[in-house]
Amino acid sequence: MILRATSLAALLATSAHADVTISHGYSAFGDLKYPADFTHFDYANPDAPKGGTMSQRQLYGTPTFDSLNVWIIKGDSAPEVRHHVYDSLMVRAYDEPDAMYGLLAETIEYPDDLSYLIFNLRPEARFHDGTRVTANDVVFTIEKLQTEGHPYYRNLLSDVESVQAQTSTRVRFDLADGAGTSLPASIGELMILPEAFYDANPFDETWMTPPLGSGPYELVDVEPGQSLLFCRDEDYWGANLPVNAGRNNFDCYAYEYFVDDIVGLEAFSAGEYHMRVEFRSASWATAYDFPAAQKGHVKQMLLPDARPSNAQGVWLNMRNPVLQDKRVRQALDLAFNFEWTNEAVFYNTYARNESFFENTPMKATGLPEGAELALLQEFRDQLPDTVFNQPAYVPGPGAATLRDRRALREASRLLDEAGWTVGDDGMRRNAAGETLQFDFPSSSRALDRIYTPYTETLQSLGIDVVFDIIDPATMAERRRQFDFDMVPVAWGVATNPGAELRAFYSSATANAEGSNNLTGLADPVVDALIERAVAAETREDLTITVRALDRVLRDKQIWVGGWNLGAHRVAVWDMFGMPENPVPYDFNRGVDFWWMDADKRAALEAAGAL
Repeated sequence: MILRATSLAALLATSAHADVTISHGYSAFGDLKYPADFTHFDYANPDAPKGGTMSQRQLYGTPTFDSLNVWIIKGDSAPEVRHHVYDSLMVRAYDEPDAMYGLLAETIEYPDDLSYLIFNLRPEARFHDGTRVTANDVVFTIEKLQTEGHPYYRNLLSDVESVQAQTSTRVRFDLADGAGTSLPASIGELMILPEAFYDANPFDETWMTPPLGSGPYELVDVEPGQSLLFCRDEDYWGANLPVNAGRNNFDCYAYEYFVDDIVGLEAFSAGEYHMRVEFRSASWATAYDFPAAQKGHVKQMLLPDARPSNAQGVWLNMRNPVLQDKRVRQALDLAFNFEWTNEAVFYNTYARNESFFENTPMKATGLPEGAELALLQEFRDQLPDTVFNQPAYVPGPGAATLRDRRALREASRLLDEAGWTVGDDGMRRNAAGETLQFDFPSSSRALDRIYTPYTETLQSLGIDVVFDIIDPATMAERRRQFDFDMVPVAWGVATNPGAELRAFYSSATANAEGSNNLTGLADPVVDALIERAVAAETREDLTITVRALDRVLRDKQIWVGGWNLGAHRVAVWDMFGMPENPVPYDFNRGVDFWWMDADKRAALEAAGAL
């Protein structure tokens, strides 16, 4: 339910409460590091010079785009639009695990029971066309995301029961019981959209109109599917806020899109763009020997990342009845020899993803004990014995050769037991004569060198499967329709997991078109643990609950776990200045605090490198 009001009458209807917090920031589980009068984040250089253009490859490895509407399921949108054009109610501090500070909102108000939130907007906040950002724009944003937005947002906001504009600068959210301590932060970092813009640009349709926002940059040039150029709004309303000190230092950000990553690397080596995050370990180890790198004009950096590793792997679609048999899923996992892949393909740079919450205290280890065991005991009659009497599932170590005979013998035994036996032609069939076959599509050519050997191993077991590289638009549509059996995907994991877990693992999203629940998982214990995580009141409670969730998910074996690095491989043409202490919790946002070093750039130009 969405309510609107424009007078002070609604404000007076807000009941007084002795335990209401009014603050410049919000933290789910503790005190804020920065006081109300802070001048800049510790990792920012408030004296960073302004100017120049940051040119880089597209964010997140997205291969193409055909829409600038980033809020809906339709189309392949450009994520950079979300990054630069819009402002949110609050902004994260990237040296704290869960703290938010006011951006569009000057303050946040909430009672101890978190039954509601109130955001007080800054009266000076403006969209790029000079119109004010009002509480009605906030109401419009929530209404559209709840009803027409991508399933991710619909699930994230499912505990928002009503939103009311109490004045032009004051907006109230009423929350469901048990909505949890993470929801205020999730609401706080939502980008606020201008209602008037959508009179001419339907919210639920794709379009290529440069969007209107209130953020530091405007989209000034677009080559569909190829490039984007964002340049500074010289009248940006929030330029002098403490949260923006030392931030947004470049005049422009340019993004070049490459479907073929090898072509993208060649363009970087030729100086066509100047910053690149490298996702291919082979390229990182061997391909940075081009002349500019040999002369020291290009630098390779390994920047640490304190966030949880991505939940990256091959997700198994249990909407296919064949994959509902856990023994089949176990066999698919056993057939992937990570150790051989790491040595032969990755130059021994990665660790295996064992957990859905890798590199965090929320990763389950060994047998359950203490508070975690007590929590799981509440669901004892709904869980298999393996959750209690076996250590949290860890893929067995592979052999140095591609085909690990021990693992393949076990995989073959499981498939036989599941009724898929090998016939005279070497193919596995069930009693009805049906062939065991899987669709395994991807739009990433970079994965071919990894998953083609894997599919060949699966074929040696008698499974009819081919790793198929398809065009990005077709892949996006197949993802939306769950038209696959196996699919390689990496999901970001929140530092404090909360309501977004529903989007990936809850029953409510199992059959929602375009949802992030790729496996079709629908399990009441998983649902209950997710809700416990959402409602956790302390970091200790959250850690214990998510650890139990991790253990249950891993026992189900819904994926073939991938790999993680715990850092970012970044190559730059040596022209940038960077804060002395890099942002620990979000590299992509950390780049917002870089700047153009005029002396370094001049040296490159003098050397004829640019």
